[in-house]
Amino acid sequence: MKLSRRMILQGAGSLPFAIASLRTGALAQSAPTAPSEVPPILFVHGNGDYDALWMTTLWRMESNGIARDRMHAINFNDPNARSDDKVEQAGRSSTEDQRRELAAAIAELKRSTGAARVALVGSSRGGYAIRNVIKNGGAGDVSHAVLCGTPNHGVFATDDQPNSEFNGRGAFLLGLNEGESEVTPGVAFLTLRSDGMDKYAQADGRFIGKPGTPTGVSVEGPELKGATNLVLGALDHREVAFHPRAFREIYKFIAGREPARISIVPEQSVRLSGLVTGTPGGAPTNRPVAGATVDIFRVDPETGERKGSAVHSAKTGADGRWGPAQVEPSWSLEFALAAPDAPTTHIYRSPFPRSSDVVHLRAARPLGPADKDAGAVVIMSRPRGYFGLPRDVVLLDGKEPADVKSGVPTDSTATLRLPAGEVGRNIVAEFNEERIVARAWPASENRIAIAELTY
Repeated sequence: MKLSRRMILQGAGSLPFAIASLRTGALAQSAPTAPSEVPPILFVHGNGDYDALWMTTLWRMESNGIARDRMHAINFNDPNARSDDKVEQAGRSSTEDQRRELAAAIAELKRSTGAARVALVGSSRGGYAIRNVIKNGGAGDVSHAVLCGTPNHGVFATDDQPNSEFNGRGAFLLGLNEGESEVTPGVAFLTLRSDGMDKYAQADGRFIGKPGTPTGVSVEGPELKGATNLVLGALDHREVAFHPRAFREIYKFIAGREPARISIVPEQSVRLSGLVTGTPGGAPTNRPVAGATVDIFRVDPETGERKGSAVHSAKTGADGRWGPAQVEPSWSLEFALAAPDAPTTHIYRSPFPRSSDVVHLRAARPLGPADKDAGAVVIMSRPRGYFGLPRDVVLLDGKEPADVKSGVPTDSTATLRLPAGEVGRNIVAEFNEERIVARAWPASENRIAIAELTY
């Protein structure tokens, strides 16, 4: 029997992970004493992202006995940051916008659970919103703050772009980091970072478009004085939030004990639902899209061909929601999304072992100049990690895609453009040993296929 990456991860629950490197700054806090009950947990996504990135984390929490109704993953309306935090930009959010939205989500989770305080877990920019809420009056509502790959001292720290929230010398981060301790008393803080593989914690500016220019930050940039700071090894910017190793540290810090398992416990019956959003002008938004149709097909895992008619069909209303759809945990699926003013997007997914209400469907970005001569466009997406690390084998149709770079990973997507004569055939997408088969739909019909890896 061939071992897949998923099988290895599912078996990881019986194996101890390597111990993370512990770094503690001045006034560092200890992990809290084990509570009698784990507080409700609110998960906060990063720049340009959405709630579904936390799907596998939610499943692992559920597999360790955390009730689903005591967890929530926020969707910021406009997830992309402004280039200048003080100047309004259409479709982008300020630090104050995100602080206000997160404060409202905290209040709602407290109301729905009856809890006095909640735990917050943030990826990347989501950690900024968490720190902003806590520092500006919200500390009494928060028991724990876990910041995963958050560039707490900036993606860069220079005299350029003084009003960028990602500038370590800018007013926003200087305000958050002022004082002998960089954390707020009364809240237990944990930071998780990479040991050199985070593209937003690099001394050289090549990943922010300035190769050869010092950024003024280092791999230690996500750490905070006064927090418990853990180094998770050679994980990338997203993996320090969504990898099984990250889950272990998140759970252990909040619950005060080791998780019983790292594996995801499958359910016998799976119900899926979520939100449809779009990319107007090519920029992502988490605002609901009305009038979108969602058709779900069971597909053959070896060929990608549909097995019969749609198992679920829906049209979104004003709230952008679709579902629930009843599927089997062993089914490979195709989600066909037709949204106004967007390409028809065919999203191929490996099986869902558990139910989820955060199966977020965002239409692909519009076809661009690079696609004009393509007969078909197939995108491979690894939303919980990046491509390009030396340890990864990433293949589309048995070949490394041209836009996968070597070295420190640069993106979570890779694109294959096919000539017109190859439209209609099946494309095999592989990350290490996880495999998804997608169909090459004709770009002339404004269709894009996405092979999205669950793990």
